[in-house]
Amino acid sequence: MNEPRRRGPIARFFKGLWDAMNFTRRLVFNLLFFGILLVVLAVMSAGETARPLLDRTTLVIAPEGRLVEQYSTDPATRAFAKALGDDSAAEVQLRDVLRAIESAKDDKRIERVLLRTDKLAFSGYASLREVAAALAALRASGKQVVAFGESFDQNQYLLAAQASEVYLDPMGGMLLEGLGRYRLYYREGLQDKLGVDVHLFKVGEYKSAAEPFVLDAASPEALEADRYWMEDIWQRFLGDIARARSLGVAQLAQGIDTMPSGIAAAGGDLAKYALSQKLVDGLKSEEEVDDLLADRGVADPDAERGFRAVSLEGYLKHIDRGIAAVDERPQVAVVVAEGEIVGGEQPPGKIGGESTSDLLHAARDDASVKAVVLRVNSPGGEVFASEQIRREVVALQEAGKPVVVSMGDLAASGGYWISTDADRIFADQSTITGSIGIFGLIPTIPRTLEKIGVRSDGTGTTRFAGAFDLTRPLAPEVGAVIQSVIEKGYRDFTTRVARGRELGVAEVDEVGRGRVWTGAQAKERGLVDAFGGLDDAVADAAARAELGGADSYRVRYIERQSTPFERFFGNLAQTDAGASVLRESPLAQALVARALPQAARDLRFLDSSLARQRGKPVAALAYCFCGF
Repeated sequence: MNEPRRRGPIARFFKGLWDAMNFTRRLVFNLLFFGILLVVLAVMSAGETARPLLDRTTLVIAPEGRLVEQYSTDPATRAFAKALGDDSAAEVQLRDVLRAIESAKDDKRIERVLLRTDKLAFSGYASLREVAAALAALRASGKQVVAFGESFDQNQYLLAAQASEVYLDPMGGMLLEGLGRYRLYYREGLQDKLGVDVHLFKVGEYKSAAEPFVLDAASPEALEADRYWMEDIWQRFLGDIARARSLGVAQLAQGIDTMPSGIAAAGGDLAKYALSQKLVDGLKSEEEVDDLLADRGVADPDAERGFRAVSLEGYLKHIDRGIAAVDERPQVAVVVAEGEIVGGEQPPGKIGGESTSDLLHAARDDASVKAVVLRVNSPGGEVFASEQIRREVVALQEAGKPVVVSMGDLAASGGYWISTDADRIFADQSTITGSIGIFGLIPTIPRTLEKIGVRSDGTGTTRFAGAFDLTRPLAPEVGAVIQSVIEKGYRDFTTRVARGRELGVAEVDEVGRGRVWTGAQAKERGLVDAFGGLDDAVADAAARAELGGADSYRVRYIERQSTPFERFFGNLAQTDAGASVLRESPLAQALVARALPQAARDLRFLDSSLARQRGKPVAALAYCFCGF
């Protein structure tokens, strides 16, 4: 076997020198490469130069996804998803739509508005009515509003109806159907088929949130309550459309009742049926509407639609560009509480007992904040987390800062708990609120285990040791303990409402017991003070803090700030070049897919609420499954 020849000292020296030179060369070139790459990315992420906003521009408002109070994902995730064409979880902030419409009303460069609601997902009637009112005010200011849809569902149509002209594609459809709310009931499947015994503890015959786990159909009380508030919302919905379209409510109702014969008379053509019902002004294709707007406005062959236009996103950038970087005026802070209320730190889109309390605490510690508006859009959740937030509201008031609540689509159960101590509560007439009630839910599975030949056995030092183990039957005396806990939670709830609303506990119980109300019905019962949107709440808070007119203070949202990394890559993905790279790069798509937060969306709120809490036999829940 030949041994490799060893190099001499001179050869080793030159070999080492050569390796060092190679290493230095690669290092320099790599540094240069990454330096150039970072410069290119920085230029791209800074955003492309926006076109100037010219006179006679058409503002195209085409919101995609749900209207939300705040985004549930970070800017980078939203930008990447949009660049990749993923609209499954698209969202648009209600505040952005409203401020664009409000700005367009007085902006002389905006000649008209084209409204497209095809991709707008339903969020709730209060937010829809707020946008509808803004569109109606825009139309009343003299600005032309043209709505077009390939099809409309009845919720999208509420906005389209506010337009000066409504056009529907000849192959499209549009029906007013009414409101319906149907749920799945699992008792037979869980108890009879799987052997899971679900034990429900609650206070209030109308507290129907957990009925699907213990019944095969809705209780009479649930049907009574649901029909009561749904009928109120539906009649207001018809009234809003009738007013916008100069029709009668009875005429709209008659059209729904005679829908089969009306559609048959139109030869099964839903577009012609909508035209015959005077719900739309004409049947036109998208290209025909674009040609119409090009004739009325300024034709632009280089534009996507053939006429001078600016998108909602583009217009918001023009608005934001005019906002001063430094504003020393006193502030009215807005804190958003949207989503289910759960304990601890939670991301946007959920209300965390700690994270939302921290935002309110930050407003309390900020000397420039003189008043706070708590914008609530929540079905409720955990009692303790709700109480944490309520305490921060009280602490703000004790610090001399008034707190006004503005209810969105839904502020029920725990959502009402965190609202009750506010100096004033504003709601839309179609807001869903109330549901003052408490429940707890415990499943036990000994019969399930027996079906597969498994049993639980053991011993304990007392008769209550292991009594809350879900593998064992729930003893009656243990159920009595849990019921006592739930009843105590209800007493806490009604006592806090009575104190905050200056009502008697008996009066609160009369409108409580888990019953859901619309904003209009809640105001009649003393649970809400006034009708109005976020702007009304802000003005009221400013007046309570004696801040003067609207020009003497500014409104600031206190919320989690994006990290520099999120802002950098968010800006990058928003550019045409960045979006193109993401669409064409399999590697980029794979990285984005890994980064998307999936787990939180896959977990149901109820599942997480069943977890045992330290020192407590059951989690007391103030939750309302009362959305559509």
